[in-house]
Amino acid sequence: MFEHLVSFKFNENYSPQIEKELLEILHSFKDHIPGIVELTAGVNMTEEVASVHGYTLGLRVTFQDLEHLRQYGPHPMHQKFVKRLEGIVENVVVIDYPINH
Repeated sequence: MFEHLVSFKFNENYSPQIEKELLEILHSFKDHIPGIVELTAGVNMTEEVASVHGYTLGLRVTFQDLEHLRQYGPHPMHQKFVKRLEGIVENVVVIDYPINH
């Protein structure tokens, strides 16, 4: 399995309505993108405020394997989400790593 972690930092164009919309899109991935074992997404509520650095939305996706992770990027639903980020995202951090259970 592979873990896919993403943290999003948004600019001043970001709003609570957009946040709700983005979370709905992210949560819909599990039912429409093959190879997703588990998915969580949410608003950063850490009490470690010195470590936030402006990153307010997080995504964690567990994929069956590396091939499904590779297919995720070009998938139409993922591309729709990426397009929705235009004009509102300042930075994104991505970490992918294998999980050995």
